[in-house]
Amino acid sequence: MGILLQKWEIPWAKMFPLRLMLRLGAEYRYYPCPIYSVRDRPTVFYEIGHTIMNLLADFRNYQYTIAQIKGASIHMEDKKTTVAFPQNRYDDVMKALSNSNDHVFAIGVSFSMKADSHLVCLQNDVGNYQTQAINIQKKPRKVTGASFVVFNGSLKSGQQLHGKCSIIEDGIMVQMSQENFSALKQALKTMKEWETGCGPATAPPEEQVCVRWDDDDRECNIGVMSVIDDFPMDGVTSVRVHNADDYVADSLSCACAIRWTEVFFLQTERNVASLVSPISEPVDLGRLAESLAKACCTALAGHLDSLHSQTIQKLALRVSIDAERVNYIVGANGSQLAEQYMADLDNELIPIIHGAAAQTSTPIVLELIFHIVRV
Repeated sequence: MGILLQKWEIPWAKMFPLRLMLRLGAEYRYYPCPIYSVRDRPTVFYEIGHTIMNLLADFRNYQYTIAQIKGASIHMEDKKTTVAFPQNRYDDVMKALSNSNDHVFAIGVSFSMKADSHLVCLQNDVGNYQTQAINIQKKPRKVTGASFVVFNGSLKSGQQLHGKCSIIEDGIMVQMSQENFSALKQALKTMKEWETGCGPATAPPEEQVCVRWDDDDRECNIGVMSVIDDFPMDGVTSVRVHNADDYVADSLSCACAIRWTEVFFLQTERNVASLVSPISEPVDLGRLAESLAKACCTALAGHLDSLHSQTIQKLALRVSIDAERVNYIVGANGSQLAEQYMADLDNELIPIIHGAAAQTSTPIVLELIFHIVRV
């Protein structure tokens, strides 16, 4: 399923897709977004113009954008705003924190299924950005979601405020003292809850902003099954690969190539640095997956004619590695590949798998997805 986009909407699809998704939902009165394209519709965004996102994302060269944490959420309720991070996204939060400056920490979040409404950013005809809310039809608004949060530690003591929480476009900005900002960063590093009040310092806080750590995010790949053996991938984290090389068939009669498109992390430690024995270097899962993909493509490039003749368009490699035992399986359409492919696969894969096993004392299970495409 896909929705056709207009020229001026593409930067938002690349840099901050949740904003575009919700804006389309507001335009066509579907929560959170429409599920069909409208022919000849007008664009919902224009030139980027003046937006807070100009400070958080590179719309000129697309080199960086606001850190977006999968499974994180922002919920605004009566006099309380809660920012929640899944525990299994700790490394992502720490990476974003390390890339932030001394006074500002900004995070984009996911769409929350628990919210019954959501802030939406609209751009009017003269290019100015405004805030609106979209909600589930005929349901009272109790929990409103937001798309991002900016924590700002530049509030001066002379302003006589506990803190300040304000809506800005489809997100929120939380302003606080530098001391409180340092306490927030320390709480994130130690996975502790953090809370601050907002409002005049001469009275009890009018509103609370809370940061907490929730259970692991498992709301991904629901309904997806392995092409090897129909193993369910519900809740398994995966990463799409967008710039992988094509490995073209050796045979001139087969105009096909094999391309690595995705990797599933079936079993890994939350912190990659823990994949270390006392005398070894850490296993870099990204580099390991890339090496395995290159080896598998190299091994199968000479067999693409045969695979294509069997109408195999998608196949997978599952690799299991630990200090005592290693193995791999390659399959498609619910079964393993035939024996005729194994010799070339063994030659390419076994040295890489054994090399990784020598570096880890903790089990690793990855599943790499490949597509056979026409060229």
